[in-house]
Amino acid sequence: MTDSKTVLAFDFGLARVGVAVGQSITGTATALTTLQASGDALDSAIDTLVGQWRPSRLLVGLPDDSQSASSIRPQILAFAGGLERHGVPIDLVDESFSSREAETRLKLRRQAGARRARRGDVDAEAARIIAEQWLQDASRAT
Repeated sequence: MTDSKTVLAFDFGLARVGVAVGQSITGTATALTTLQASGDALDSAIDTLVGQWRPSRLLVGLPDDSQSASSIRPQILAFAGGLERHGVPIDLVDESFSSREAETRLKLRRQAGARRARRGDVDAEAARIIAEQWLQDASRAT
């Protein structure tokens, strides 16, 4: 990738939505926040984040068909469809094992002296993993 691009990544769950921001120049992402997954407050919070970060792309984690989480695929696809109102390209990103990887990363940080992870931290960290995976894949494609 030769130009700088900012992406917002979402790890959708029935209770919470993890959000991360990533940057193509560094190929890294930062966990931003975790939002409650229901109601108008979710749409409003996403509108604010999109306005603040002005991403060139939105990323939504999607489990593959073989995972037990595939039962929420229709809700994830509906969530992604709702993001179209922002007029920003949307990519669905394979999120296989992102939550498990997030739990492992947070556990290792805790063992290294970081504060105890809160419930929503796993969702935001999973969104970070989704963003970093997409950024790595995009850099290899160029």
